[in-house]
Amino acid sequence: MPAIRHLAHRIAALCLLLAFLASGQFAPAQNIPGHGNNIEAALLAEGPAQPGEEIVLALHFTPISGEWHGYWQNPGDAGYGMTLEWDLPDGWKAGEPQYPVPQRLLIGDLMNHIYEGPYAVLVPVKVPESAASGTLTNIALDAQWLACTDKICVPEQGRLELAIPIGGDAAADERVMRWRAAVPPELDSTGLFEIAGETLRISLPIPADFAVDDPHIFIAERDLGDGLAPAYAAEQEYSREGDRLIAEVSLNLLELPEGSEIEFAPRPETISGILALGDGSGLQFSAQAGAVPAIETISLISLLLAAIAGGLILNIMPCVFPILSLKALSLARSGASEDTARKEGVAYSIGVILACVALGGIMLALRAAGQQVGWAFQLQEPAVVVALLVLALAITANLAGVFELPAVSITRKGEPASAFATGLLAAVAATPCTSPFMAAALGAALLLPTVQALTLFAALGFGLALPFLLIGFFPPLRRILPKPGAWMERFRKLMAIPMGLTALALIWLVSRLGGQGFALVTMVLLIGLFIALAVVGRLQKAGKMAWPAFGLIAAPFLIFAAFALPASYSTAAVRSAPSILNPIDFSADALSNARKSGRPVFVWMTADWCVSCKLNESVAIEREATRAAFEKAGVIAIRGDWTIRENPVISSYLTQQGVAGIPLYVWYAPGKEGEHLPQILTPDSLVTLAQQYQLETAGTPQSAPPDAGSHSE
Repeated sequence: MPAIRHLAHRIAALCLLLAFLASGQFAPAQNIPGHGNNIEAALLAEGPAQPGEEIVLALHFTPISGEWHGYWQNPGDAGYGMTLEWDLPDGWKAGEPQYPVPQRLLIGDLMNHIYEGPYAVLVPVKVPESAASGTLTNIALDAQWLACTDKICVPEQGRLELAIPIGGDAAADERVMRWRAAVPPELDSTGLFEIAGETLRISLPIPADFAVDDPHIFIAERDLGDGLAPAYAAEQEYSREGDRLIAEVSLNLLELPEGSEIEFAPRPETISGILALGDGSGLQFSAQAGAVPAIETISLISLLLAAIAGGLILNIMPCVFPILSLKALSLARSGASEDTARKEGVAYSIGVILACVALGGIMLALRAAGQQVGWAFQLQEPAVVVALLVLALAITANLAGVFELPAVSITRKGEPASAFATGLLAAVAATPCTSPFMAAALGAALLLPTVQALTLFAALGFGLALPFLLIGFFPPLRRILPKPGAWMERFRKLMAIPMGLTALALIWLVSRLGGQGFALVTMVLLIGLFIALAVVGRLQKAGKMAWPAFGLIAAPFLIFAAFALPASYSTAAVRSAPSILNPIDFSADALSNARKSGRPVFVWMTADWCVSCKLNESVAIEREATRAAFEKAGVIAIRGDWTIRENPVISSYLTQQGVAGIPLYVWYAPGKEGEHLPQILTPDSLVTLAQQYQLETAGTPQSAPPDAGSHSE
């Protein structure tokens, strides 16, 4: 059992320490000729001590090399924490040590709480009123700590002494001030905890608008009573319930042999620890025994079904419309034979699923590296948008009959390679949208282990490909489609129009991302490539070798673009479009201040590359009726523009809301938590919402608009 295995490791660690003691090697390493401590310690004061006040002392630990590490007060599955024996003058009193946020080190199945590199532990010391100003007071302590590498541990100790001046106004030690900043602040309110079976539930007072990414709780107590101890290596689960963060921590139960007379300690009334926030910062907390609601978990099967449903809905989302023509041509072509239809369906599905998994994997890798990105992150990169624009131009020219691609022709040959390429394009074009079911699934993917998260992205791709796959494998569905014929050539050229419109939309997006100069250079590149493709088409019709000519014509334009595009790119190009709602630019402070005003708040997240967002804005948001309804109800509008990645505040908010993409619309009624609105808005959605609030609060005076932040121009 895991509990027995953990106990065995702890007994082994204890035996190792006893062996050190028995051999006399527990003495400080500096007492061994030619040797010193592997983690050196020094005692410093923040400045002069003032009678009757508190002074902060710092124990600064410095490993002699990068392989050595020290331990937090609760070291985890192995090791031991620091012990201090103070030698203080009469009336002086040392408080509890204050530690910075520890790191996790997993060796095998043992989790240790460590510090790599230099670190400092602070100790507040109360100075008595009787301390005489203008004198020096000597203090000392005997400290013991454990220095370890991944392979060996050495108990170390030292006597540290310090003479502290009493009184005076000397400047504080800047080093101690920096170390004080590394100690996590304490939560203002006490949390709650309860133990249910072998699970510890903790509820901490964390405001709903405070982003908590990749949290982890370090519990200070090693013994939680009744033979229970934290399972440090087990995965912790988290959920948000309004202004509270709820965590579940697995526990190990120590099993004693039958007949044992050892009695376990009782369960504690309070526990304490550090909530690490994932970016190296944290919060100290204390919690008292009380009722904690259980985390509402969604099974992986439910998330997979949600991802499949989200993929299905993507087939009718506005951002997928430009590639529906390609699907229609492929579906019509698949009627040629049953074998061809199945191959087409499988190849198309593989292309869609691989693209979704690849995009999801890249997103997870970027987030693991500290980047705040979400679904459709690639459309925030100008280079990627330029590449998509070149692809859209090539597809438009192919559909219009300007040239042919013999190996992977999109429309003329019923080859699996063509369906595979169409599937890749379908998935990439669909990424600017998220459907209602997708929001929960992709939001969960950010918190799941990598394999499960990638499985969700594969399920999303499967849902997107499912209609085409079903038609490929079920002849009755294929018989509904028109039979192949001469009409397909005319339909093919007609379908070049939506692809051309897609290219125009991408040109506009390029100008928004990189500025007019950047867009102009891109246009020069596109003109050159189109000329090259047109020459290829003429040579193909004449039965001559065509593609070498493409290389000769396109090369100068490609070389020009390679140098001119980076030089013409402007990072200050993106500016939010004017809005009749006069929204406040999104920030955590702006949202917090708006909610404190006692007025309803409407938050919407948008981007220039999000077709669904722009459709909703034209249909439901940027309407005179919406503006009038918001004014009457006193609604505060806040807009987050996620067109470019350089806005991690929006990414953090999306993660906090449990979604991975946009559009996102959240309605905050005064004093209540945010309510997610549908991702497809009707013309009267917001008007009705504002009017309902106005009716519910008729006769209640509205607060003045808050100074929550800058307004969009």
